[in-house]
Amino acid sequence: MLRNELEQQLNQLLKPEQIKDFCPNGLQIQGSNDIHKVITGVTASKALIDQAIAHNADALVVHHGFFWKNESYVIRGMKHDRIKALLENNINLFAYHLPLDIHPELGNNAQLAKLLGIETTGPLELGNPLSVAVQGQFAGEVSGEVLSARISETLNRQCLHIPPPSNKTIRTVAWCTGGGQGYIELAAEQGIDAFITGEASEQTTHVAHEMDIHFFAAGHHATERYGAKALAAHLAEHTDLSVEFIDINNPV
Repeated sequence: MLRNELEQQLNQLLKPEQIKDFCPNGLQIQGSNDIHKVITGVTASKALIDQAIAHNADALVVHHGFFWKNESYVIRGMKHDRIKALLENNINLFAYHLPLDIHPELGNNAQLAKLLGIETTGPLELGNPLSVAVQGQFAGEVSGEVLSARISETLNRQCLHIPPPSNKTIRTVAWCTGGGQGYIELAAEQGIDAFITGEASEQTTHVAHEMDIHFFAAGHHATERYGAKALAAHLAEHTDLSVEFIDINNPV
């Protein structure tokens, strides 16, 4: 497959033009024009790039790429080493941030819901079909303790659970993978029982306590590894490319 053909397929699938993001989505670093082997992963770290090199990959497709808003334009140090390794080995770097969060089937939010047994009912930001936070419900009520154990076991990562004073049972839930803790207030204002994300902030505890909502933080990486994994499976099924998802463990 040619590079521009893969880029067109990824853009048609993930539709980056539909959402304003904090970084460029699509091809970020140009490499080989002919693509046979593709590696997907969460973050374009040096460790993942080294794995792409070891697997003789022609393209690397990630959720967290380069060139973030307010990031220095200077290419030196860590950024230099990453980009140099890609260029020297003629590896294309494709990155899709929010588009890979919100995709209704392959996205991080959709994949997390599938893993945890949540039925998605709509966007958390009402009236915004491209909301990066979504809401849904469980088939039956669960306790906070049971849900915390389910998240920890499913994601193989100890989940942080901040219960509200009422410690109410949970039927409705909202979630945003990664660093979505700022959406907890919107979830609480809508009377949702629990909010799940990857990270926590100092004020999150107070919001959970004062607005009577369960809060669960299961790790930025742990909640966002499944979009890249699903994307690899999709590419393997719908193209003649050799595609592999590689998970570089990250405890955060």
